Amino acid sequence: MTVTAAEASRVFAEADCLHSGAEVERALAAMAQAINRELEGREPLVLCVMTGGLVVAGQLLTRFTFPLHLDFVHATRYRGETSGGDIHWLVEPHRTLEGRTVLLLDDILDEGHTLAAIQDYCRGNGAREVYTAVLVEKLHDRKNPRAKAEFIGLRVEDRYVFGYGMDYKDYLRNAPGIYAVKGS
Repeated sequence: MTVTAAEASRVFAEADCLHSGAEVERALAAMAQAINRELEGREPLVLCVMTGGLVVAGQLLTRFTFPLHLDFVHATRYRGETSGGDIHWLVEPHRTLEGRTVLLLDDILDEGHTLAAIQDYCRGNGAREVYTAVLVEKLHDRKNPRAKAEFIGLRVEDRYVFGYGMDYKDYLRNAPGIYAVKGS
């Protein structure tokens, strides 16, 4: 279901702020510090998971202190909707994964079906090791058991969240904090 910009603005105005921009920035700094410790000397291939991972990647990349290569992957289940379907691959990485340490950067670990498919893709294409960093992990018991993240910035309750890359029906990825849709 598509929405108008006016409806998205109304949703934002009524939303509950779960984590302020300052809290998100602190979480990103802590994530970068942990990733720097873990991946120093490994020259990883960093894959931004589009589209939600774009904001997270932009916020983290300049905080990394190690040499890296950058690429992206785009696989989705949502296509602007509020619930997911089958995985649809839009773009595969341009760089080879063979023998590489791969770091996936994404916005959220919710049920994890897309993330698990991307992790499986990386391993299936010869990645030596695959690490995942997500800004937000949603707390519930519906997670794909194959999906995991080694680096997690914040945890949120099981609500429809948006901001810092996460969208509300293709809007509000640019919201300056982590918000939940009122009543969700």
